[in-house]
Amino acid sequence: MAKKKREPLAAGLKPYVAPFCFDGSGEFHLKSHRTAEKGGLDKDKGEKIIEANRKRLADFQGKLYAQDRWSLLLIFQGMDAAGKDSAIKSVFDGVNPQGCQVFSFKAPSAQELDHDFLWRTTISLPERGRIGIFNRSYYEEVLVVRVHPEMLVKQKIPPPLVRRTIWRERFEDISAFERHLARNGTVVIKFFLNVSKEEQRQRFLDRLEEPAKNWKFSMDDVAERAQWDKYQAAYQDMIRHTSTPVAPWHVVPADHKWFARVVIGSTIVTALDRLDLHYPKVKAATLQEFQKVRTALENEGKAAKKP
Repeated sequence: MAKKKREPLAAGLKPYVAPFCFDGSGEFHLKSHRTAEKGGLDKDKGEKIIEANRKRLADFQGKLYAQDRWSLLLIFQGMDAAGKDSAIKSVFDGVNPQGCQVFSFKAPSAQELDHDFLWRTTISLPERGRIGIFNRSYYEEVLVVRVHPEMLVKQKIPPPLVRRTIWRERFEDISAFERHLARNGTVVIKFFLNVSKEEQRQRFLDRLEEPAKNWKFSMDDVAERAQWDKYQAAYQDMIRHTSTPVAPWHVVPADHKWFARVVIGSTIVTALDRLDLHYPKVKAATLQEFQKVRTALENEGKAAKKP
């Protein structure tokens, strides 16, 4: 009897992945992407998809780790209060922490400023068999540094190299870097959590009103909010210039946190499904050794039960 062919996950999850993926082909306008999209779902149906994706992700992660060939790099970018932290926590709930590494990149240290802008993230890349999660990343170098160009002074770049073309050059460097990763077995998946200015305002108010969220609020958040339009322009330019078939951007509607998690989880498990992950097969000779060990252990148990 012929073995039934497995239905790829992509078929069922495509509505929550394809509409939000931009691989660089065609034009891109950030304003055309709605922040409050729900993909025709209600929250209850969305929660069921989230839970199913958690189980799929846990299964894939085990195979990824055991096979030890591929690695997965997940990049999360977005404005303050876009939901990056909570999305990572939710999507990876139940995944073995031994197979995941999460790095949050804040303001660079003196040591990091003595290296090129890709150095601090390069040393944090995931090993084969592991999932690396970047909460912010090298993309800050074409976002916050672009909105605040005075930061370039601290990077000690020789003045002749700080040209008008520096942002285009960084886009080129990043795309070449991601192409290099892809050619060496690292799958790169990038998420921009697209939150509206009004939703950000509401979330800031929540942080101020709820004692358990006070620690998340910073006056710097308010200062950065005043640069909203500059950031939106920087994000649009970034997505336009660094979206490629091997490392596309996923523009995730983030006003509804539950739907953002549907999109993120569906995108990750769809990508892992394409890798044909499996547990390594054990050789026949090894299986015979296993049987000898099994027999010895069973006999040991029988002996222990004798009076």
